Amino acid sequence: MAVGLVYILAGLFYRDPWKTDDVTGLATMLTALSGEPHAWLLPQIGHLAQAQDGPLITWVGATCIEIFRPLLTLFFDPLDAAIIASRLPNILWFAILTASIWYGTYLLGRRAEAQPLALPFGGEPDARDYGRMLADAALLLIVATVGIIWRMHETSEVPAVIACQALAYYAVARMLDRPISGAVTLGVALGAAFLARGWLGALPPMLAIPLIFLPGGLLAGERKWLLVSALICATLILLWWIPAQQFGPYWTESWLHWTRHAFSLPHARAWGSIVRDLPWFLWPTWPLAILSLWRWRGWFGAPHIRIPLGFLAAAALVLLASADPFEPEYSMLAVPCAVLAAFALPTLRRGVVNTLDWFAVMCFSLTAATVWLGWIALQVGWPHQIAQNISLQTHGYDIHVAWPATVIAILGTLGWILLVRWRLHEHPKGLWRGTVLSAGGLITTWLLLATLWMPVLDYIRSYREVSASLAQALAQYRQPGECVRTLNLGSGQRASFLVFNDIKFDFNPRCTLVLQQLSPASLRRGTAEYAHHPALWQGRRGPDRHEMFRLLRLTPPEQRGSTH
Repeated sequence: MAVGLVYILAGLFYRDPWKTDDVTGLATMLTALSGEPHAWLLPQIGHLAQAQDGPLITWVGATCIEIFRPLLTLFFDPLDAAIIASRLPNILWFAILTASIWYGTYLLGRRAEAQPLALPFGGEPDARDYGRMLADAALLLIVATVGIIWRMHETSEVPAVIACQALAYYAVARMLDRPISGAVTLGVALGAAFLARGWLGALPPMLAIPLIFLPGGLLAGERKWLLVSALICATLILLWWIPAQQFGPYWTESWLHWTRHAFSLPHARAWGSIVRDLPWFLWPTWPLAILSLWRWRGWFGAPHIRIPLGFLAAAALVLLASADPFEPEYSMLAVPCAVLAAFALPTLRRGVVNTLDWFAVMCFSLTAATVWLGWIALQVGWPHQIAQNISLQTHGYDIHVAWPATVIAILGTLGWILLVRWRLHEHPKGLWRGTVLSAGGLITTWLLLATLWMPVLDYIRSYREVSASLAQALAQYRQPGECVRTLNLGSGQRASFLVFNDIKFDFNPRCTLVLQQLSPASLRRGTAEYAHHPALWQGRRGPDRHEMFRLLRLTPPEQRGSTH
């Protein structure tokens, strides 16, 4: 439990929302609470329809803000109170993820098919104890998965979708001994996955079901209960979709348009990204998952292999059918890879386990030392070359030492040293012994980043200062009743201006005030639209060399640009 608390609490609070998905999720929550028509039913960013995913994270997050913001306002300003409250659902999603993967693996691991061969003179573990060891290993492996650690801390649909997939995995495992309970849970999980991310979120677990319940397997007899799951899932979806279509036909048409274009064969550059990014994203589980499939190659019909393999195959199919696959699609592979990797651990020889441990020790000790070295270079300017490289990325940052965070970082580093010493000297017998250093090392690295580097990352990635500057400019230059439209403004930037200063933009092409997003290079070359038009205001984030904003006042004959 302590491992889970450190994992999810480090980096969750005391930082601004960052673009794009993190701040976009918060913007839909605040819009729902602002009284915007139908914003609870149809996610919006101000007046802009956010017709991409589903309303689940908006519902849960806005509810948490409504409940907890009054209390948090006693200790924080209203905006920071809303930001903190919006991240409380992440704890819920992480709790569902960890509980589902633990109990699901326990249910599969205690079955006869997963048990090790009996020893000649006895002494093999009890089936329940063996299941618990496998469940502990699966939990540590999901925590050790490199790619999802940041995603589990952002205010987006990704943590909710991962949690729903894990819940669906648990539900299928539960159907082996309690089919009604498992079927009901499965229906809720599938419906929630759709409400979180539409078909991109729901298809991976939905497609896994026919793969798992193929005729001839041990699960074939439970197929009759899938009708219960289908009815519950369809009911949850239609309870949202029917009123959504009635009150927001434009929103639902935009949603369908976005969904249709989300599926197609990936282009060549996307294939390159998959090959480059997926191995590190799923590290360290994917090699063990492949090994598990090889070692259990004669047992593909057994539930402890067929169930996670079904989820893995379905997620891979959706990934390969996505037009622009990236981390949200990669995330759907994390849970089945962690489960399969856990079932590979009993087949590993002691030498292989020791090799994994030494690799984790070297890798994460090096990353922790690198984080500390970079922080020291930032603070004192030594080593000079590293300090110079960092200064280029942090131009304008006010260097200071946050002592409470530094103390926590020191304690985390000492904890890593003690964990390594314990693991190398005590030689625990549990199956999880080969995963504890990977999980502990990743958590230590994340803790150091979330303490030592969070102020710097906040400065680099937050729009708080530039939003405040824009709000002052609008207060100065905007005339009573004058509207503001945008030109080439990204959704993450639009959401940031809404979150920090409640700046809402209009779609009326007759608006004379225009907020333009462009690159400094295009402005210098004169290739940007309205490059030679005088700006009322311009600003950008201090270290950002690729993005800037200009506030223009255009007379009607000049308004030749399109609004975005």
